[in-house]
Amino acid sequence: MAEEEMNYTKYERARMIGARALQLAMGAPFMIKLSKKEIEDMKYNPIKIATLEFEKKLIPIAIRRPLPDTRRKAEA
Repeated sequence: MAEEEMNYTKYERARMIGARALQLAMGAPFMIKLSKKEIEDMKYNPIKIATLEFEKKLIPIAIRRPLPDTRRKAEA
């Protein structure tokens, strides 16, 4: 099966960023390297950090979509 780029819906994107922001707020480690100054500029906002991780494709969350033949396709 060929590697293909996953296009997320706005709902999937919001769910992934929101879930990751909650993880970050609860103390999960960052998946992206940020300097102390960058973190301070973002005012320690977990949503902004999660959005950066999403844009760099570093979010450790997968989306599962149902396929027509009842199988599911998982994309990270």
